[in-house]
Amino acid sequence: QWAGHHRPRSSHRPRSRKRGGVGMAAAPGPAPGDAFAPLPPPLETRRGRAGAMKLTRKAVLARAKAAELDSVRKLNCWGSCLTDISICRELPNIEVITFSVNSISSLEPMSQCQNLSELYMRKNSVPSLNELFHLKNLPRLRVLWLSENPCCGPDPHHYRMTVLRNLPNLQKLDNQAVTEEELSKALVDGEEITAPPAKRNLENGCPEANESSTTECTAEPKSEHLNFTLEETNKIREQLGMKPVPRDKFSSFSPRETDGSRKKRNNILNAILLLMKELDTEGLEIIHQTVGKRLQALQKKELQEER
Repeated sequence: QWAGHHRPRSSHRPRSRKRGGVGMAAAPGPAPGDAFAPLPPPLETRRGRAGAMKLTRKAVLARAKAAELDSVRKLNCWGSCLTDISICRELPNIEVITFSVNSISSLEPMSQCQNLSELYMRKNSVPSLNELFHLKNLPRLRVLWLSENPCCGPDPHHYRMTVLRNLPNLQKLDNQAVTEEELSKALVDGEEITAPPAKRNLENGCPEANESSTTECTAEPKSEHLNFTLEETNKIREQLGMKPVPRDKFSSFSPRETDGSRKKRNNILNAILLLMKELDTEGLEIIHQTVGKRLQALQKKELQEER
C-alpha cells in the first residue's frame, strides 16, 4: 500500500544570509601562498590616526599562543598595518613569518632569525632589493614571497634574477617554484648585493653602510658637511612651506659647534624629518604656525643683538 508513495517535500528552504537585501561577501583573505588566514590586529599595537603600528611582545605572544618569545615558531600578522617589526630580533626560533599586506619597509629585523624557513612579505613597502642583504645569512630560508613591493621595480626578470642570485637556496619565490635553470641564469642576469641599504648618518653627513664607506666619507672636506646640513635644513623648511635659508645666512650650523651640540641638533633634525611623513594637513599647519612664531622671535632677538 506504500508503493508509489512519496514523502512530501519540506516547504522550508535554506535562506541565504543577507543584510539589507544584499548577499554578504566573503572577507578578503591572503593569497594562496600566504601561510595563514588573516587575523584582526591586536588593539595594543595601535598607534596614531594614520594606523601606523608597532608589533609588541604582548601581541606576538597572543598571536602565537606562546608563553615566551623563545618558544614562538610561527607568527601570523597578515594585514595588520604594521610598520615596526623590531621585535623579530627577539625571536631566535621562529620558523614561519607571515607579514603580507602591511607597511613594513625593512627586512633587517629578520636577519637574526636563523631558523626562519618561510617568509611572506607580499604587499609591503620594502623600497630596495638591497634589503635582501639582511636575508643572505639565513641558512634555512626556502620560501620567500616579496612581490608587490616597491623593490620589485618595473623589470620582473631583473627582480627575480637578483633575488635568486643572492638567495640561491630558495625553493619557491613569490609562490612559484625555483628551477635549476633559473639559478644558473641568475648568476649572469642577477645583481649581487654585497652591502645593506645605506642609512643616512646625520652626524657625519654621509650614507652609512659599512666601515669602509664610513671611513671614506669622514675624509671628505668640512664644506661637504656644511652643504649637507644646509640641505637638510632647507628640506624641512620647504616641507613647511617656508623659504630656504641662504648659504651666507647659515651661521648657526658652523663647524665651530661642539660635537655634542651638533649631534643633538642633527638627531632633532632627523626626528623631525621622520615625523613629518606621519602628519596630516592639520598637523602640518600647526607646525607651520609654531615654526613661524619661533622664527619671528629669533629674528627679533638677532636684530636687537646687532643694534
